[in-house]
Amino acid sequence: MSNIAEAFRNGKAFIPFITCGDPDLQTTAKVVREAVRNGADLIELGIPFSDPTAEGPVIQEANLRALQGGVTTDKIFDLVRELRTDVTIPMVFMTYANVVFSYGAEIFISTCREIGIDGLILPDLPFEEKEEFLPLCEEYGVDLISLIAPTSENRIAMIAKEAKGFIYLVSSLGVTGVRSEIKTDLQSIVNVIRANTDTPVAIGFGISKPEQAAKMAGISDGAIVGSAIIKILAEHGRDAAPYVGEYVKSMKDAVAGLK
Repeated sequence: MSNIAEAFRNGKAFIPFITCGDPDLQTTAKVVREAVRNGADLIELGIPFSDPTAEGPVIQEANLRALQGGVTTDKIFDLVRELRTDVTIPMVFMTYANVVFSYGAEIFISTCREIGIDGLILPDLPFEEKEEFLPLCEEYGVDLISLIAPTSENRIAMIAKEAKGFIYLVSSLGVTGVRSEIKTDLQSIVNVIRANTDTPVAIGFGISKPEQAAKMAGISDGAIVGSAIIKILAEHGRDAAPYVGEYVKSMKDAVAGLK
């Protein structure tokens, strides 16, 4: 299958999320490379969508900026082709089922394979409906990443047993965004996951500070950060790459020493 396991082979992973085309695709390319240079283990690339239901205002606004700038799925595919000339770490797309449907599921997923995308995260795809995409993902060697949320409860074991690539554990209820504190009992969820699969689990939603990343990675296999990075992009625009690099280094340093 994919090479997502590589992201977790050398200790705790730090996974940044970047909205493609915010503010433009040239900046996205610079930011991805700067994140890799500063220790990112896996990159989540967001394909913008007009109605991103899982996202808070920060990432919603990034989607809007990207779409207004003329970004398209085909242009993002070309971006990944260009990135793959030197970026070797795993990369996954995060988008919505409608984006894949409207493009044509088979051509979308087969193109992911061709350009070197390792996985696909669809936050609006219920576990029970994953057969819409799973056979194609398996055919083309693209991991369909499972999400587990605090509300998954008695479905956690079932989802974990069938998980591919890595498991995206949603830290708290609601949409993406920076949170001052994460109060969910994530350890007990991770315990159920661990009892049912060896697939790595990374925690996302609400993480913004190094100490939060260290805490979340301490009970899982890695930390995912989106909104805090998108805020840097919103503030610095086309000059954001070095600032994102500095931030990624601080977060990677926070999780790197953990066992």
